[in-house]
Amino acid sequence: MDEQLNRLRAEIAARRTFAIISHPDAGKTTLTEKLLLYGGALHVAGSVRSRGDGRQTTSDWMDIERQRGISVSSSVLQFEYAGRQMNLLDTPGHNDFSEDTYRTLAAADTAIMLIDCVKGVEPQTIKLFQVCRMRGIPIVTFVNKLDRDGKDPFELLDEIERVLGIPCSPANWPIGFGRSFVGLVDRWTRSLQVFQGSSGSRRGEMRPASWDDAELLQILGQSQMDRLRDDVALLDTAGTPFDREGFLAGQITPVFFGSAMTNCGLEPLLDHFVDLAPAPRTRMTSAGPLAADEPAFSGFVFKIQANMDPQHRDRIAFVRICSGRFVRGMDVQHVRTGKTLTLSRSVQFMAQTRTVVDEAFSGDIVGLWDPGVLRIGDSLCEAQPLEFEGIPRFSPEHFVRVRLHDPLKRKQLKKGLEQLSEEGAVQVFYDRQRMERDPILGAVGALQFEVVEHRLRGEYGVRIGFDRLPYRFARWIEGDGIDFDQLELPGRQSCVVDVEGRPLVLFETEYLLRRTEEKYQSVTFISAVQPGRSHRAAA
Repeated sequence: MDEQLNRLRAEIAARRTFAIISHPDAGKTTLTEKLLLYGGALHVAGSVRSRGDGRQTTSDWMDIERQRGISVSSSVLQFEYAGRQMNLLDTPGHNDFSEDTYRTLAAADTAIMLIDCVKGVEPQTIKLFQVCRMRGIPIVTFVNKLDRDGKDPFELLDEIERVLGIPCSPANWPIGFGRSFVGLVDRWTRSLQVFQGSSGSRRGEMRPASWDDAELLQILGQSQMDRLRDDVALLDTAGTPFDREGFLAGQITPVFFGSAMTNCGLEPLLDHFVDLAPAPRTRMTSAGPLAADEPAFSGFVFKIQANMDPQHRDRIAFVRICSGRFVRGMDVQHVRTGKTLTLSRSVQFMAQTRTVVDEAFSGDIVGLWDPGVLRIGDSLCEAQPLEFEGIPRFSPEHFVRVRLHDPLKRKQLKKGLEQLSEEGAVQVFYDRQRMERDPILGAVGALQFEVVEHRLRGEYGVRIGFDRLPYRFARWIEGDGIDFDQLELPGRQSCVVDVEGRPLVLFETEYLLRRTEEKYQSVTFISAVQPGRSHRAAA
């Protein structure tokens, strides 16, 4: 028994589960590919911009991602590095898909925050940083694109501290800037490393150097070498010292510099990150704190993806294991329904590529083949039933009515929209009194509609069009004795129901929303709901 428990603890201690967050075009997908390259999971890294015979990225596996050169869905990527099992959650950078990112961050123990050295701290980075802070996720910062002429490193540190409100402690410091960026000073090991060329799609090499290195002096010149000495000395005397406990509490961020495109700085980042990032942490549940090394298996669904293999019309539920050990074929309790499920079809991932997994541990991400039973936020437990912190569905800000081109495809449309709604790709609403009418779609970002149209056509053989609706705000409503007819204001305010039968009101303007809230004091207006949990509303 002790031997099994020791093995369990050792396996869990080796897990590192992390997400990468950034503003669009900061280089997140490129960084993801390069981490896989350095982790040995790829021999040649792809590029999000590659075309023709160029190699495509591993994490962007959907057709629309490769056509548009953007990430629209979270990917799970798993590899080993320095004896650690790395579970990388690659999230969409585009803010139209931020809801998918918020859900994915619920499964992460750490985050790498990517900053573009040219543009600095950008709006989407601020939003995602705030989500990490709310969830208590420690953050490692990587300042990217040092091969370009960007902001001064001290200016970037000041901007991060001023805009995000978190002290920075540089773990390394760039040798040169822009075209003269050639290496790094590792402040923790007191060593200099010079980058040996940049091969982009293949691993680069770093050679050790010293302060009196003749080759380095020739590359930089005496003035830049003197400035480098002064910068490092200033950091040593006036910089924020690194504190591990403060980092784990989300109160300080270690900062690394480099270029994902040229591979400079990636190996130092990974070498330090495997030790910086915490092993799976204790999580709060409805039954109290749950330690990651608790022997009984438990986990929650944070993502559902249909048609990863379009030929087989599959549906995969991504489960973050929060405690214990997973074994293929085990029986667990599905807490929401109280039923027993046998987890016999389980896989792990390299984006779209999957392998059967027989065993996994707390911190790992497991994909479960699902016939339609599981929903985002569901808890699975081997022992006592418990629920993890919910993953909310946010109020949409854009609305369209679906126009079906071929009426004979209505059944396929219904199935496709149901599955895409369960994934969280879009929210589906119906007219309260005319359920058979063409459905209304709601999304946090307008680009989500383009993805839905593309996937319905490619995966379900359904061609649709959209009619834009004027609404900008939505609120689920809860209360007794609600008169839905009084909440209707044709063309400006409409009462509909979601796929779970919960009523909500769509508003054209914020003024209408505020006025209605003031008028109906006995009604609760809700901006986010937990999937699968009903709200009271009696007509």
